[in-house]
Amino acid sequence: MFQGLEHTAIASPDPKKLAQWYVDNLGFHINFSYDVFFFVKAPNGSMLEIIPSDGVMAQTPPMKEPGIRHLAIAVDDFDAAHEQLKKQNVEFLGEPYNNQGNRLVFFKDGDGNILHLIHREKPLP
Repeated sequence: MFQGLEHTAIASPDPKKLAQWYVDNLGFHINFSYDVFFFVKAPNGSMLEIIPSDGVMAQTPPMKEPGIRHLAIAVDDFDAAHEQLKKQNVEFLGEPYNNQGNRLVFFKDGDGNILHLIHREKPLP
């Protein structure tokens, strides 16, 4: 019956601009749009829906407050992906580090939402 997540929505003051950020910086493509709603699809098939927001974005909350805190972007070549994002002037929240054989680094998207690159030594089961 339940198949899993079909997409995750992000509210943005400029949905078209944020959708294009995912295209330009992370290799997503806009696979569907209507009115001011944009679905962007990653090479692995995962999708985000970028929807219009109301009001102004709150300051980025601390990483461990309740609620969704980040989206993880899987990469097959961590160092190349990290270098590419640095060249694109993406804002990083720290330096890359290793955790249990995994390589990761946190950064912000065009609206300030927290993402992180991850390369896993072994895929999750």
